[in-house]
Amino acid sequence: MKPAQIIRGLIVIGIFFSPKINITQAANGAKKLMAFGYENCIELKNKTTRVILAPSGGRVLSYEINGRNTLYLSQSDSEGKGGSSAGRFDIGPERVLPRHELLWSGPYKGEITGTRSAKFTSGKDDATGFQIIREFKLASKGTHLRIKQTVINISDQTNQVCYWSRTFVHGQGICVVPVTEHSRMPRKHVIYENGTTINFLPEDEKITQRNGYVTVQGPPRKPKLGFDSKAGWMAYFMQNNLLFVKRWPTFPKKPYNEMAGLTLSIWYPDGPMCELEPIGPQEILKPGDKASFTEDWWITEQKFPDNAKSIDLNQLEANVKKLTNRK
Repeated sequence: MKPAQIIRGLIVIGIFFSPKINITQAANGAKKLMAFGYENCIELKNKTTRVILAPSGGRVLSYEINGRNTLYLSQSDSEGKGGSSAGRFDIGPERVLPRHELLWSGPYKGEITGTRSAKFTSGKDDATGFQIIREFKLASKGTHLRIKQTVINISDQTNQVCYWSRTFVHGQGICVVPVTEHSRMPRKHVIYENGTTINFLPEDEKITQRNGYVTVQGPPRKPKLGFDSKAGWMAYFMQNNLLFVKRWPTFPKKPYNEMAGLTLSIWYPDGPMCELEPIGPQEILKPGDKASFTEDWWITEQKFPDNAKSIDLNQLEANVKKLTNRK
């Protein structure tokens, strides 16, 4: 037999008898591993960006650029002892839906679905009548992470729901929220004073409005803020010299059933974390119906500003458009 024939024969044997890759365990840029003491995590990775997804709550434990984590991870979580920090996701409306520990922090089934992509599926929650599927996709280059949450009504009744993102990032940073002309809020934001008391004419020296943006420098006098902006994005400067950008769709013609009709909430206590909370519109789901909401994340290295007033907002907007590939 000639050498060329031998080589061709070996190739054929390799094609028919080589072990198949189990896509549920590994794919290009995705693999299962133990991380922060949690088993069955999934890593999505490209040259610069690393994402760690955990079955505990179906959340993001780490969203890193060049080894620096954007997310705040509690000590308990970082040691695998349990918790609910970092990149969490939820459903609302708050104070309307019953408690839903299974969806919030219960075990999710994680699967690798392809190149740098994964899916996490919750159990069926009797308290709310919902089941949740979260799909994650990391871009081949850069830091773009897409998160799609789908809520399925598994009950025999019609129920309302809305998307509610609850991302813990490192505290003591600066929030920048673009506002839109049509707002029911005279100062483009509200403050929750005590419980359900909402102040539509808030005053706080740490919150300023200029050139079409609201900036929040450090913890405000009350931690919970609300916005009804339809701009659909925000930026957060962190003291570790990272800039975190979130983008999400808004729907001006749809009702928003979170209190005060919010499209975004920020919970900013005086502590090590700040919570960034894009909110989706009201969805009325009949039995068997489902609704999806997509959120996009980016991070980039950015020197932390001296203060909120020193931020060039026009340059920030230009940088965000370039980062997110928006015209």
